[in-house]
Amino acid sequence: MPKLPRIPSSLVLKTLKRAGFYEYHQTGSHVQLRHFVYKNLRITIPVSRKELTPKTLKTIIKQADLTVEEFIDLL
Repeated sequence: MPKLPRIPSSLVLKTLKRAGFYEYHQTGSHVQLRHFVYKNLRITIPVSRKELTPKTLKTIIKQADLTVEEFIDLL
């Protein structure tokens, strides 16, 4: 498994939008995303941070039902 990069939350948002997610709701500094086809996939992303830690990024990828390789390919 490749090592997770430290990337800003804005790039994570753009990448997940390419994967078929859309912004559903925002409360404060957290954005909730949902998938167009798979309605049960919901992701919460903190948008105020400059760079997400690898652990947070791994949790977001797991919530999106993607593998690390698929996520990196979408970058």
